[in-house]
Amino acid sequence: MDAAGARAAAPSGSVTHNGRVLEMTREEFEELVGEALDRIPPELTRLMDNVAVFVEDEPPAEDPDLLGLYEGTPLTERGEWYAGVLPDRITIYRGPTLRMCDTREDVVTETEVTVVHEIAHHFGIDDERLHALGYG
Repeated sequence: MDAAGARAAAPSGSVTHNGRVLEMTREEFEELVGEALDRIPPELTRLMDNVAVFVEDEPPAEDPDLLGLYEGTPLTERGEWYAGVLPDRITIYRGPTLRMCDTREDVVTETEVTVVHEIAHHFGIDDERLHALGYG
């Protein structure tokens, strides 16, 4: 996972387990992603620049277990040439998150970790450092 393509409240009764995969609507999952973003300290969110966060149901077929993806130019690599470009893109994937989690609380925790992980890539923090910090 390189920096240019880095991977990485609904009522409690709204999540059901069908025996294999947790079920949660896209809207509920988007709300969890929004709540995870709201928990990022304001002093950090003020520094975020030209980045958009999206929720998709599934990652690319070649990486079906991907929980999140950062695509763009990290803040640490931007120079005076950086102008008039499309926003960086952070995508959080609902399907793999629900498949790997056993409970709603697991989904909340994993979503928070994934959101922080991808935002960290926007700040130029690589996977090795994120793993050392517990956000791998």
